[in-house]
Amino acid sequence: MTQTRQGLAASRLFSPARLGGLELPHRLVMAPLTRNRAGADGVPGDLMATYYAQRASAGLIIAEATTPNAVGQTYPHIPGIHTPAQIAGWRRVTDPVRAAGGQMFLQLQHGGRVGHPDTSGHVPLAPSAVRFPEPLHTPGGLRDAVTPRAMTEEDIASTVADFADAARNAVEAGFAGVEVHAANGHLLHQFLARNTNLRTDAWGGSAEGRIRFPVEVVRAVAEAVGPERVGVRISPGIEVNGVEEGDAEEVYPALVTALAELEPVYLHQVHADPDRPAFAALRKAWPGTLIANPVLSHEEVASDGGRRRGERLLAEGADLVALGRGFLANPDFVERLRTGAPLNALRPESLMHVHGPEGYTDYPALGSRTV
Repeated sequence: MTQTRQGLAASRLFSPARLGGLELPHRLVMAPLTRNRAGADGVPGDLMATYYAQRASAGLIIAEATTPNAVGQTYPHIPGIHTPAQIAGWRRVTDPVRAAGGQMFLQLQHGGRVGHPDTSGHVPLAPSAVRFPEPLHTPGGLRDAVTPRAMTEEDIASTVADFADAARNAVEAGFAGVEVHAANGHLLHQFLARNTNLRTDAWGGSAEGRIRFPVEVVRAVAEAVGPERVGVRISPGIEVNGVEEGDAEEVYPALVTALAELEPVYLHQVHADPDRPAFAALRKAWPGTLIANPVLSHEEVASDGGRRRGERLLAEGADLVALGRGFLANPDFVERLRTGAPLNALRPESLMHVHGPEGYTDYPALGSRTV
């Protein structure tokens, strides 16, 4: 091995880490990536099993956003974890990953207003009756969003219970744990944001009120499967899917403080940027493991998959680094980063809606052909 390659392999990215009861061989986490490859009934199939088994060398795989109930479905061909067939389908995914030495968490995501009756068969539920501002993918193509139904107290209680049941189902399906998705403009994030949460009851208004539902979900999930099996994903200051937070500087300190009392095994920050004061503040406030997902340009993904950004995040206090597109395009991403091997070119994002192997399981590993 050359001196250059020795230097690559010596990076802290490749040092072992501990996550609750899991021993991780290195600090590279495969971030959850929606790929729309489940069946129309939300059941994972053989293609998904192949995809994840190909990437089992990740220190931890956080599997793609998966719905805890029918009304929470976002787009067609999104997997679920609320029916016996879906549980069995996910078991067919986790078994080969575990056999290959991999470890998996499952991200639990309720879309809230990011959903459509043509897809789920249900009028979406949301904190308030505020319509999603853009067309949505449905089985019949792009459709204008519908106005969601504002959740009643009974809806809130049943949704919290559905998240807890989904976590139990995930453990039954062979996952080491679950990640509660409170980011990227979906239901839990909609409760946090001022423009999507117009409630005047105990789940709205002040920062304390708007964090209540996400905290209730995390508490119920932790009680269902144990806090050592629970992570939480947040995206402070990231206003996507029509969300406008308004007062992130008040909401997130309150949320992180409340979550810390529940002792989930990790907090996962989307688009973590060590050059912004918010990252240092979050690191200081969070007492446990912090997974950081860096902001990456297409050029950075193509050049090193996010390695330099990841190393910087570790140096600034992150414990683990979550990378998505690098893992998508390279089934042996860890080995390529470890040795400095070239990376596969990333295919067009539109392939996430193709439902076949193209841009999914057909990325070559080293040695399979010239790359």
